[in-house]
Amino acid sequence: MKPFRQNVAVAIDGGGIRGVIVARALAILEDHLGQSCHDLFRLTAGTSTGSIIAAAIGAGVSGEEVHRLYCELGQAVFPKTWRSWLWPLSRYRYSSEPLRTRLQQRIGDMKMGDFWSSTPPTDVVITAFDLVNHHTCFIKPWKQKYADWPVVKAVLASSTVPTYFPVVEGRYVDGGVGSYANPCYVAAYEARFCLRWDPAETTLISLGTGRDPHTLHPGDADRFWAWQWIDPLLGAFLRSADDQQVHLVRTFFEALDFRRFQVDLRQVIEMDDVSQIPLLTEYGDELGHKILNDETDWALDIVPSMAPDV
Repeated sequence: MKPFRQNVAVAIDGGGIRGVIVARALAILEDHLGQSCHDLFRLTAGTSTGSIIAAAIGAGVSGEEVHRLYCELGQAVFPKTWRSWLWPLSRYRYSSEPLRTRLQQRIGDMKMGDFWSSTPPTDVVITAFDLVNHHTCFIKPWKQKYADWPVVKAVLASSTVPTYFPVVEGRYVDGGVGSYANPCYVAAYEARFCLRWDPAETTLISLGTGRDPHTLHPGDADRFWAWQWIDPLLGAFLRSADDQQVHLVRTFFEALDFRRFQVDLRQVIEMDDVSQIPLLTEYGDELGHKILNDETDWALDIVPSMAPDV
């Protein structure tokens, strides 16, 4: 693994229970470095499940503890009840109280501003989407508007995937509803223009929660009924948005030491499928070793074609 530069940041994608992958990978990184993620990263950014991990790092929770938390949380947060089976007849599938309770136990009554006033200060950026004002919120500890927000509230807002959990305060849902399920561009912008870090002295680690395999074959879409377009269109939007953020960072922050790490899943794993936690841990081992061996994601090698001269 190449040495990190003076300033080190991490950006973590959304993905529900697939956050197990990143938590396990970070535990491997900590073990390799003999250093905690809290001591390593002065900037963390996360969306949805990534916000849980980003906030935990800022609060000084180790990667191993976060991995253990996910393993313990699984059955409690995603129980199979009548609501989870008959969710189209209700407003959401799962209560947010088990997640709130566990976060409260680990993070306590911390406010977002506490990250910034700690020694050393940590910039923790959490994305959420405001349905009332129809825009993405970038919840930051140094921003007066959000300094008094409880960290638990910010994380719950970012983690509220529509139809999975109840809306927070009647307005806030998952930051991935916008374009930031992968918050690497958010982190790059924060580092350069808010923290004033020199890109030539900055390393940004971007961690994915697993890329779904292609499940369609030529000709399949010819037989789609109207409702069958929902899943492939949603999947295409999410994959395109994730890779777009990578391309934006590569395009506008050329001097940045940008490392995107991702694993290709061999089968679809839904964000609430807790039965797959052992397999997700194995994927975490794979992601961790990719980090240690600098095996960056192939999306970094995709260069958008330039328009021809006219």
